Amino acid sequence: MTWTEHAVVRDGVRLVCRDWGGPGQPVVLLHGLAGHVGEWDATARYLGPRYRVVAVDQRGHGASERLPKDVSRAAYVADVAAVIEQLSLARPVLVGQSLGGHTAMLTAAAHPALVRGLVLVEASPGRPNPDGPARIGAWLDSWPTPFPSREVAAAFLGGGPVGAGWAAGLERREDGWWPRFDRDVMVRSLTECAERSFLPEWTRVTCPTLVVLAQSGFVPADEADEMLRQGPATVSLSIPGTGHDLHLEQPDTLNSALSEFLGQLT
Repeated sequence: MTWTEHAVVRDGVRLVCRDWGGPGQPVVLLHGLAGHVGEWDATARYLGPRYRVVAVDQRGHGASERLPKDVSRAAYVADVAAVIEQLSLARPVLVGQSLGGHTAMLTAAAHPALVRGLVLVEASPGRPNPDGPARIGAWLDSWPTPFPSREVAAAFLGGGPVGAGWAAGLERREDGWWPRFDRDVMVRSLTECAERSFLPEWTRVTCPTLVVLAQSGFVPADEADEMLRQGPATVSLSIPGTGHDLHLEQPDTLNSALSEFLGQLT
């Protein structure tokens, strides 16, 4: 199964999407911070025979605009709405991991008529975290770029399927392999998330929602409990033996959960 590339332009920012085609309910896949559209290839192939699957390189990432001036949460949300409109995706299910899940949640809260369902993978409303941007910046600064090969990059970025997934997002230049994002853009993209919780927005989500968490992920247990108490019609599950990048570690388990959730919506 192959995909077709589409460019969606909003407010002068070019967003590149992989449209895997397929019949049925549209599904939009959103990667996390410093991620890339290819992280969702296995999921897109799995869902493609039954659903119209579109994966998005979000602003500042991958093949999309590398240096957008606006990296506010509102800009990311408006991008998703533009993808839905310009690609004629009738009430899609939004699936997002990490910051992509946060964007999906905010889109569902701001545009309830646009969204049929929501899947949050290792994502939550979050809490104030003033040290977050600096910590992520220091982690990105630790990357010994350029990497001499994707194999070396994969080993540095965690090894196994997680390292391979991250390394697949690198681009080759004359002197080696480089990230397809700007470090400062990534840090600025976290500014609002570091300042406050988005629990008020979460309580405004009205569509059916699946929350998928890792056994050793980034979402604290008490925050997950609070989500379930205050959120919409929500089903949650935790996948044993996984970390934050569970969509790369155990894609088959996640895909099965997605398939069951989507089946209940149709």
